[in-house]
Amino acid sequence: RGMHLDVVRHIFPVSYIKKYIDYLTFHKFNTFHWHLTDDQGWRFEVSSYPKLNSVSSWRDSTLIGHFKDTPARYDGKRYGGFYTKAEIKEIVAYASVRGITIIPELDIPGHSRAAMAAYPQLSTKPDTVWNVATTWGMYNRQNNVLAPTDFTFQFLKAVFKELTELFPSTYIHIGGDECSRMWWKQDKKTQLFMQKNNLKDETALQTYFIKYIASYLKTLNRKAIGWHEIAEGDLDTSTLIMNWADEKQAVTAAKKGFNIIMTPGVPFYFDHFQSKDPNDSLAIKGYNSLEAVYTYRVIPDAVQKANLGNKIIGAQANVWTEYMGYSTKVDYMIFPRMTALSENLWSKTKDYPDFLRRLDQFMIPRYQSWNSSYFKGYRIWTKEK
Repeated sequence: RGMHLDVVRHIFPVSYIKKYIDYLTFHKFNTFHWHLTDDQGWRFEVSSYPKLNSVSSWRDSTLIGHFKDTPARYDGKRYGGFYTKAEIKEIVAYASVRGITIIPELDIPGHSRAAMAAYPQLSTKPDTVWNVATTWGMYNRQNNVLAPTDFTFQFLKAVFKELTELFPSTYIHIGGDECSRMWWKQDKKTQLFMQKNNLKDETALQTYFIKYIASYLKTLNRKAIGWHEIAEGDLDTSTLIMNWADEKQAVTAAKKGFNIIMTPGVPFYFDHFQSKDPNDSLAIKGYNSLEAVYTYRVIPDAVQKANLGNKIIGAQANVWTEYMGYSTKVDYMIFPRMTALSENLWSKTKDYPDFLRRLDQFMIPRYQSWNSSYFKGYRIWTKEK
């Protein structure tokens, strides 16, 4: 029973991270998935590669408006920061007392532009000067994949070692999503590496990266979690799959033997719109209503029909913060959907009208007592609209 928070696109103070953990505790979640690295920044302190904090943690500008707007506009303001080791240890201890396990995510081998900006040797074009990404939606538009070199693999071992020293969780999230293979296809050295290691295609190369880190984590007595794309290759089924796609991917991964955490974009992406009102606060895309969150079947029919329901071991909602520059906006996007998710994961029987009654009577006053923002149109905007 988890909630995710992206602190890369926008970073939030320690005080708010603690408040977010309190939200999880109140709603009887047990896991906080903390997304710490991506194309637009690096958010945890690393001693072995200090440029990750002096360079990768800062971008020169941030997109204004939606990333599909043309022409694109930028604010021209330097933005960033990172959590120190002392701050992370403080947050981990805070969560532990409240029964919350923090699973950190260091996203590889794609979504690595911020790291490439500090250490170009990580990239397929090591002579290039890279910038920390200033826009969203990088996939297939800008080079952000790691090159399979000795430097890269030593780098990964070092930073994952430091990450595990900060986070005691059994599971470590290694990303693996949206890995653009076109940059590997265009690079002669990468193709040579694939030939030497008998990797038939770029999917096999992605699996090579995932296997490398998963095996290394095992030496540290840890286990790997990755997004569902990592199951495309021939991967050890001890790796946990987080499925952000639909039930088809869930069935495919389950048939291969993987255990799965369900976190489908529809309806468990809380960065999607809560209404179809054109004047509503900006969101990435799509429409995930409160009712859709409440009524979603975490073990989908297709999985049940395949007799694979036992492979679904949990669920979570994801909060990507491209359009959440402040904690008040995060609150607005998660409430009351987080409350609906909690009841969905805890209750075998569902009664949406009664849920709305209790939401009005008990939870809305509580949001207000927390001084937390929330979406007020949840009764108007239903699953059918």
